[in-house]
Amino acid sequence: MPRTRRTFSPEFKAKLVLEVLKGEKELNVIATENNIQPNLLRNWKKEFLDKASIVFDDSREDNLREKLASERKEKDQYAKKVGQLTMQVDWLKKKSEEMLGPDYESKYSPKPFED
Repeated sequence: MPRTRRTFSPEFKAKLVLEVLKGEKELNVIATENNIQPNLLRNWKKEFLDKASIVFDDSREDNLREKLASERKEKDQYAKKVGQLTMQVDWLKKKSEEMLGPDYESKYSPKPFED
């Protein structure tokens, strides 16, 4: 019977790593109490310590602002394109009515596929 892979929330991982870093209990004891492998807890601790400096990195806020500005610009471009295409569709409908009559859609629309 295959084992199912468990997933752990970031909050759970952080709580256990902080508990290890406090040093009140041994890593193996914390792992056993929470029914996880000690090596998994060691990996979480290593990753936590490796990425701890990110918390104090001021450039990440600048990166987020740049990303947000870029996404807003892209959204504006999409909105402009949608507006342009809507105007083109409206113009084409108007011209079709002028050339083919007001009920052109019923005359020229494709028939549904039948078996």
